[in-house]
Amino acid sequence: MNHDEVYYDVETQLSADEVGGWNNIRLMHVSIAVTWCARDLFRLWEEASMPQLIEYLGGFGTVISFNGDRFDSQVLSYYGTIDAMSRNSFDVLVDLSRRLGHRISLDSVAQATLGVGKSADGIIALRWWKEKQIELLAEYCRKDVQVLKDVVEFGRTHGHVKYSDQSGGTRTVNVDW
Repeated sequence: MNHDEVYYDVETQLSADEVGGWNNIRLMHVSIAVTWCARDLFRLWEEASMPQLIEYLGGFGTVISFNGDRFDSQVLSYYGTIDAMSRNSFDVLVDLSRRLGHRISLDSVAQATLGVGKSADGIIALRWWKEKQIELLAEYCRKDVQVLKDVVEFGRTHGHVKYSDQSGGTRTVNVDW
């Protein structure tokens, strides 16, 4: 277990439509963020603590996410400079997309590799935020981090992960994480 790495996920208060499109990701505002590292295990972060979260993430040698480079870190950039965390980023989606030549979802990888998927999706998470169902939102975000961690650990142990292709079949992709 690497003690100099952290996994994270961010959920937002607003959708792309509500902020004028995907070019305005940084305006979506964080509703909840969750991190996991060997030292602290799971930690829940609320919007007021985003500057501290950015500093915390920047203190690790490896910052692991799924679509974090394109989404999560951009949401966090509203709250401060993300240079340190970005320098140490390992985005599993970026790595898998490079290997496959196309994007895939975390749910596709988790279902095929682990036999378990995500517990909800971003649309439901937005609804939970608007309905002030913070416990459900926090649990969803925590489960996403757990799934990401489990996928990465599987890939490290077995040298591959699986994913569902567009025809519903299962494919394998070699990884060297």
